[in-house]
Amino acid sequence: LSTSPSTPKMGQEGAPIGEIYFDDVFVPDEAVLGVAGAGFKTVMKALNKQRINLSALSTGPAIRMLNDAVAYAKERRQFDKAIGEFQLVQAMLAECKVEIEAARALILETARKRDRGEDVAMDVSLCKYFSTEMCGRVADKAVQIFGGAGYVKGTGIERFYRDVRAFRIYEGTSQIHLLSIAKNLLK
Repeated sequence: LSTSPSTPKMGQEGAPIGEIYFDDVFVPDEAVLGVAGAGFKTVMKALNKQRINLSALSTGPAIRMLNDAVAYAKERRQFDKAIGEFQLVQAMLAECKVEIEAARALILETARKRDRGEDVAMDVSLCKYFSTEMCGRVADKAVQIFGGAGYVKGTGIERFYRDVRAFRIYEGTSQIHLLSIAKNLLK
């Protein structure tokens, strides 16, 4: 067993990633976890739980970015008034709030279904797709509200913008989840 050095990436610098190599690794029968041959099913069950976790993880930064954008919209002044008084800024803030609350409701309902032992195969894809895409949209709107200050380092918004991009890739890309949703619909 060996690992590669950390791979540089565009965001999430506090979470190093790399490769794991299994060269000539032998696992004796008594060390096999679960039922031999059922590994994929077991992994998918664990992955479904992780997809709910990632959905919840995506709402945290979205909430933070919205809170920061609201505070900025109250303090930043243009044309002798706070930018939060402009209707298009208000609309972006409101859209972020609606999407965050919709994601939270979807996450809670999906987690409740899983806790009850229900089949959540489609639900986790709905949840993961919507929540991670929502987070990206909130990041984009937050940068827009901050304007030039959102694009430069210093406010933290540009860091969130880079960091949350990976959420749409982790635990299956958004496109994979769309395919999973369609497959479940067409069963």
